[in-house]
Amino acid sequence: MAKSLFAIFPSFRDISDEEWESAKPQIREFQAKATLFRRDDAASYCMFLLSGTVLISSLDAGGREAVSNRLRPGDVCAMMVLCGLSEREYPGTITAETEGEALFVEKRSFLRWIHEYPSIRQVVFGNILDGLIQLGSQLSDKLSQPLDSRLAGALLKRTSEQLPSVRTTHQQLAVELGSAREVVSRILGRMKQRGWIATERGIITVLQRKALAELVGD
Repeated sequence: MAKSLFAIFPSFRDISDEEWESAKPQIREFQAKATLFRRDDAASYCMFLLSGTVLISSLDAGGREAVSNRLRPGDVCAMMVLCGLSEREYPGTITAETEGEALFVEKRSFLRWIHEYPSIRQVVFGNILDGLIQLGSQLSDKLSQPLDSRLAGALLKRTSEQLPSVRTTHQQLAVELGSAREVVSRILGRMKQRGWIATERGIITVLQRKALAELVGD
């Protein structure tokens, strides 16, 4: 555990053995679509992703689920930290996008680490700043780009020439893009008719990356 953990979160090397023991660390494996973290968990634990990717979502004013961020190994959930420091309830849910592993430690221990270890404090708040910058960019894209361009961009980001397929559903894409499933399904249908993508249950395969890239660039 220590080798992979410290490779992803090097600042955790500074934590003393006594502090680690009191934090009661647990590594949990999870499958895609599993719920990893919610309001009840946030009252007691903090979570750090070691492998895989997860989505942070919450309900908007209209009661519709919306994805606010995606976490990868080494990222720190800004809402988790800020809710802990302000003693407010965690307003979202963290759901697995892929299978992976996560470290859980007691919340009070992690909050103490932020105060006592400068290296951890710098990483945590630097990570939060990066997340806020990324969020601002995403909001700007939503205001300036049409949905079909954003959908094409999402598919390109989650695939590659070597790995052209992604496991996802129309509903998951709709939540991520802040739209309705029916609208996303219509756009995917047009992309499929044009031969840009292929679809099967729970899987989308990009066939024409150049065509999607041109759509993003329009």
